[in-house]
Amino acid sequence: MMAEDRELRVRALLDRVRAEGRTALTAPEGKVIADAYGIAVPGEELARDVEEAVAAAARFGGPVVMKIVSPDILHKTDAGGVVVGVEGAAEVRSAFCRIVGNARAYDADARIEGVLVQELLTQGQEVLVGAVTDPTFGKVVAFGLGGVLVEVLKDVTFRLAPVDADEALSMLDSVRAAEVLRGVRGRPGVDRWALAEQIRRVSHLVTDFPEIAEVDLNPVIATEHGAVAADIRIVLAERQPAPRRRYSREEILASMRRLMQPSSVAVIGASNEPGKIGHSVMRNLVDGGFSGDIHPVNPKAHDILGRKAYRSVTEIPGDVDVAVFAIPARLVAGALEEVGRKKIPNAVLIPSGFAETGEHELQAQIVAIAERYGIRLLGPNIYGYYSTWQDLCATFCTPYDVKGPVALTSQSGGIGMAILGFARTTKTGVSAIVGLGNKSDLDEDDLLTWFGEDPHTQCIAMHLEDLKDGRAFVAAARETVPKKPVVVLKAGRTAAGARAAGSHTGALAGDDAVYDDILRQAGVIRAPGLNDMLEYARALPVLPTPKGDNVVIITGAGGSGVLLSDAVSDHGLRLMEIPPDLDEAFSRFIPPFGAAGNPVDITGGEPPSTYEATIRLGLEDPRIHALVLGYWHTIVTPPMVFAELTARVVAQMRERGVEKPVVASLAGDVEVEQACAYLFERGIVAYPYTTEKPVAVLGAKYRWARAAGLLS
Repeated sequence: MMAEDRELRVRALLDRVRAEGRTALTAPEGKVIADAYGIAVPGEELARDVEEAVAAAARFGGPVVMKIVSPDILHKTDAGGVVVGVEGAAEVRSAFCRIVGNARAYDADARIEGVLVQELLTQGQEVLVGAVTDPTFGKVVAFGLGGVLVEVLKDVTFRLAPVDADEALSMLDSVRAAEVLRGVRGRPGVDRWALAEQIRRVSHLVTDFPEIAEVDLNPVIATEHGAVAADIRIVLAERQPAPRRRYSREEILASMRRLMQPSSVAVIGASNEPGKIGHSVMRNLVDGGFSGDIHPVNPKAHDILGRKAYRSVTEIPGDVDVAVFAIPARLVAGALEEVGRKKIPNAVLIPSGFAETGEHELQAQIVAIAERYGIRLLGPNIYGYYSTWQDLCATFCTPYDVKGPVALTSQSGGIGMAILGFARTTKTGVSAIVGLGNKSDLDEDDLLTWFGEDPHTQCIAMHLEDLKDGRAFVAAARETVPKKPVVVLKAGRTAAGARAAGSHTGALAGDDAVYDDILRQAGVIRAPGLNDMLEYARALPVLPTPKGDNVVIITGAGGSGVLLSDAVSDHGLRLMEIPPDLDEAFSRFIPPFGAAGNPVDITGGEPPSTYEATIRLGLEDPRIHALVLGYWHTIVTPPMVFAELTARVVAQMRERGVEKPVVASLAGDVEVEQACAYLFERGIVAYPYTTEKPVAVLGAKYRWARAAGLLS
């Protein structure tokens, strides 16, 4: 069927269902759509009376499944409206009467169109293929094992719809029980191409018809000869979401450039009175050394911190790039009108008292004003933002001015201050720290678009509680990830789904697993916790990009070697199988009671020369792509001696053009803390008292390198 004819046929059917005031399609209507899109389903006929059912079953020539057909009964099994394995005229007559009787008992007013007689599929592996409208990402296609058990087992994976053939095939390998599909215990594997085609076709169906809220093929019976959907359920959305205003990439970059690199800033609500937010913002801008113009706005003051104050932003001479609001929420709308008339492109809304306190109408009012004038809003309900390379601290919190390659954002003010404290304690250089708050307008995809192009930023880390537009975020991430890592801490992992749904697929909408799979699909590194996000952000710019998968552990403690090996496996890394010649080379440097292989155990009593020789060998051999070092504090090789020799060897190899990621775990007394700081400053990611953290960081670097296409 030609694509145009197919879509016209489906459109006519959906329009008729809508005209009848229905949202759920009947099984025969589902088959019409399945046939139009090439979704494999069993042969079936609608029987309006007993004799038609007998005749239909005879034509199939074997056992059949019989199902009630009613636009008013969505859950056929609950109504006793399904009988499986019916064979012979007598059984068909009995099943027909029983099904209709059960349906009338279940809902006396239900319209009954007849009984569907469907050929019984041969036994195979039951799987689910479906699509759902996720509240964050829109149309999402799902695949899982277990049929009716999929909700219990949660062995399900998701992708943004539509998917191509390769992406559909990747879904088969993304479930935990993927091995079952390849065949186990003498059972043949399934027809992977046929199963992937079911996924692909469903994904294109919901993309072509956005009004379809859910498609549920459950179960799909997959065998070595094909994949057929035993049942298809299609539900239409009750209403379409309002379209979100979108900005082009050029528009985003233009406004973000003036926000992050302003020449002139106005502070609405600036104050001379210590303790007020308007005073703190002014003090940070002035004391931070911002070289642009700073214009305080306060109708009751002549000057603030030595700068002329204006009654309104409309009185400020020249252009203004950013207006920072430090006034009560009830006054924001009026001041924002003046910002619009002044043609200021960005408003940073620090005040709280909007949607986060239930004042949704007040927030909607300022959004409408901003859209009318073309103002981009940051906030409200934020701590402000830092743009360190511009010496800009537009916040009422403590200043921070250590310039570096890491951009950090947070939806929460408290998390924002945790970011600040971490940066200060670890001396992390940042390019920006941005609060997002209620995200009335500017959100993560705007910031990703900017930081992806910002030459000062090498890594982006984002704390978020939700995404307003998951698809826009994914699009921005896909543009950014090939150039630099994106790390996300998504809060609310254990929250229940956004709503209970009437199908196995629909019940998964809003599930955290959707975030997990789609962020991975976009190449984003998901951090399990706040400290992990911050450590990834600090460490990823430090580590060189690996050129291959071979990881070698060199350790002075056998126990650490075991734990480091576990961590390597946990984080998707691969311990290199040491070839005989390399094994012999390592053995020359370690005592007889040590152990070559991988991990290379040099034992704890060895002098600095053993550490140096084995680390040098690990760096020199081109077959080794990354080193994990496990150090054990001894008087023979004290922590700083280990740190200095390791840094020296790594630096010498870099001068020779050899750059490999090196991470280290240091166990010992408190002196190992200083040694770790020394190593970190010299490009070796090192942590005291943990075997997990350095390997987790290395794993994050590898995940990014793969997503960016830098590793096969």
